[in-house]
Order: sequence, then C-alpha cells, then structure tokens
Amino acid sequence: MRDPSQRVLGQRALVTGGTGFIGRNLVRHLVDAGCAVHMLLRPNSPGTDNPPANVHIHLYRGETSDVVEAVERSKPDVVFHLASLFLAQHTTDQIVPMIQANILLGTQLLEAMACAGVKSLINTGTSWQYFHGNSYRPVNLYASTKQAFEDILAYYADAAGIRAINLCLFDSYGPGDTRKKLLRILLDSLETDAEPQMSPGDQVLDLAHVDDICSAFLHAARLLSDPEQPLVSSYAVSGGQRQSLREIVAILEKAAGRTLRINWGATPYRPREVMQLWDGPALPGWQPRITLAEGFKALLHERSL
Repeated sequence: MRDPSQRVLGQRALVTGGTGFIGRNLVRHLVDAGCAVHMLLRPNSPGTDNPPANVHIHLYRGETSDVVEAVERSKPDVVFHLASLFLAQHTTDQIVPMIQANILLGTQLLEAMACAGVKSLINTGTSWQYFHGNSYRPVNLYASTKQAFEDILAYYADAAGIRAINLCLFDSYGPGDTRKKLLRILLDSLETDAEPQMSPGDQVLDLAHVDDICSAFLHAARLLSDPEQPLVSSYAVSGGQRQSLREIVAILEKAAGRTLRINWGATPYRPREVMQLWDGPALPGWQPRITLAEGFKALLHERSL
C-alpha cells in the first residue's frame, strides 16, 4: 500500500522538462506516489513515442496554444516547471533559445494556467541568482532569465491567484546522470586513471542527491495546500553538506579507496566563479537524507568501481 505521506497536492501533475536528469527522476517519483503524470515535451524529445505507464505526453511546438491545450486537457492539480536551457557562459547566438526556453515557455505556461484556473506551481530556480551575497545579483545570463521569469510569475500570482513555490537548486547528482559535470569527470578518471585538469579547488559546492531533490519537489507541492503559505515563496534546496571542491574529491577518494591523480590549479577559475554559496531560507519541514559518502558509494557501485 502506498504511504499516504507521499501524496502530493491532488492526483494529476503536469511536468515540463521531464526528460532532463532531475525531471525524469521527478516523473518516476510522481508515478510511484500514485499520480497521473502529464509531460509537456517538444516533438523531438526522447521518450515521446514510448512514455512510461501512467504518463501522458502533450507536444509543445513553441506556440502558446500548445500549452493552453496541454493544461486544459491534463487538468493538473499541480504544475512542476523544470524546463530550461542552462548555459554557464552564453554566446551571442544562444540568447534567443535561452530567452525562449527560460522566459517564453514559462510565461506561456502561466497564461495557460490562468486560462484553465490551475492555481499551483512548483518552479525551479537557481542559487546562481545570488552571486556573493543574499541579495539578487545574477552570476550569468542564465540566472538573469530565471529571475526574469520569477518577476513575471509575481504578476500572474497577483492577477490570477496562482500560488507558487520557487525551489532554488545548487548542484545535483545521482545514478544515471550522463551530464558532463564534476562527478562524471571524477568517476571517469577512476576508470581510466586519467589526470583531470582542475582549478585550485577552493570553491564551495553544495551537492544534493537527485532523490532528495525530488522529495523536496513533492514536499513543496504539499506545502501549497497550506492556506498559511505565502502566495509566492522561494526556498533553497541544499544537500546539507557544503564542501570545497578539494574536500568533495577527498570524500570520493575515501569511498573508492583510491587516490585520484588530479592536477590542481591546471585551469583557472571560471569568470565570475562562485566561491561562497547563497545562504537562502530552507524549505520548511524538509531535510536531505542522503549523505555525500552514501551517494558516492552508490555511484561507485553502479559503475562497479
């Protein structure tokens, strides 16, 4: 029997970005919680032809009418908005696709929710909206677009009564992660005995396991049913263990029982490198459960390392 505490707000959910690393894990968590899940996907997205059981696909070709139709047909109790285009450093020709993915789609989604009377949204933000402090200061253009969408959300909350929680994420990891990010580089080097070329390694990171992040999304959806919850609020989703890059490598080395051959200082820090992290408000009533040591051991087991 399903644990009643795992119920989210209602039994129908609409997810954008459901084929990304966090998105596909969230879809799995929602299905496991007994939700009928609807996904808004572009026609060329993986999985459109063969969705999992209890998952329904609605196609998005860039038109507002596509989103309006998807919301009207799915009639979601809650919308999880994860779709975005992440670029740590953009080029001139990437401005239009970034605006389309991070601002236009979200605005179309809010308009569709307003038209259909759908009131509950969990939005995905980023800690990079706060560069070197707790006041808004975007690290990059990507973070600016995330903030721009939140400003548009403020209008729809006031005008259409949409209730929303913005979950600001730091770094994520977990099984099945094919993104070319830090842990994949480190795990690859364990397999090949390569020598990763790293920065000096003093920047602080906050890695959260994807299962913990998904539990935060479900918990946030339940919070929206509380009448005392503000119309729009923002919370940080922390993994609970902030460590420097060097310290994270040491935790992985201990889990693996091996030393990595890292060339520290071989590459400079990125422009506008985040050295200290935003200290945002914690999501009320939620805590991460998976430690870095536990998560790293599971990744090593997955790779038979």
